[in-house]
Amino acid sequence: MDQSLAERIIALRQRVVANFNAGNWEEVGLVTGQTDSITDHPRLLRSLNWGDQDYGGNVLTVLRQIAERDVKAFRAFEQYVEERFHDESEYVSAKPAERRITFAPNVFTVPELSPEADLAAIMMPLRLEFNSIHNAIQRACQTTGFRCLRADDIWEESAIIQDIFNLVFRAQVVIVDFTGKNPNVMYETGIAHTLGKHVVPISQSLDDVPFDLAHHRVLKYLPNVEGLKQLEARLTDRLRQVAPPRVEPEVVSEDDVPF
Repeated sequence: MDQSLAERIIALRQRVVANFNAGNWEEVGLVTGQTDSITDHPRLLRSLNWGDQDYGGNVLTVLRQIAERDVKAFRAFEQYVEERFHDESEYVSAKPAERRITFAPNVFTVPELSPEADLAAIMMPLRLEFNSIHNAIQRACQTTGFRCLRADDIWEESAIIQDIFNLVFRAQVVIVDFTGKNPNVMYETGIAHTLGKHVVPISQSLDDVPFDLAHHRVLKYLPNVEGLKQLEARLTDRLRQVAPPRVEPEVVSEDDVPF
């Protein structure tokens, strides 16, 4: 598989995840003659219906199978998506949803940026005693293929809150540390939830987690050497569930016909 095809598969996956429901999968199966590839996949439609975090990976697997089996079918799939979802709006949330809304924030400016599937944003107190925790988070991100940025890693806007909004907007995953009940972290978490991002909460104490968020699974950790090792391991496991699938380009011969 050449690089251009890999990029087309990934681009198509993003549009499918953002727009498809079960009916679209049925229609595209008929249009492409690939109904069996869709219905025989053990997790594709189930993960869509349940909103599971592995849905994007299942979509990628099916698209790759179709592209490798039948060039014309893959082109027909692309045409189907283009004809039905040709509007210029961009879906920025991490998971598909049946109902979507359009909103126009007054405090922020929506940036001329796109979400990045391999970007993790870190929201945590910016104090010296959190450096070792930040390092543990960075290692977990690196292990799972994520780039990670924190608010103090960027300075592009005159208002820091705009930089933070831009970062959350771009991120696929937002890791938030509630330790100390930092009000900035609380505010940033609300932005992340509103934009539909994957939010991974961590904290040294469950008492620091707001009541409204207590039903979310929080990774509790201790700020010592052993505790940070455990945090890194558990965070790595959590991030693997939402990590971007990796498509390795394959070497093709000159006899292969591009399409």
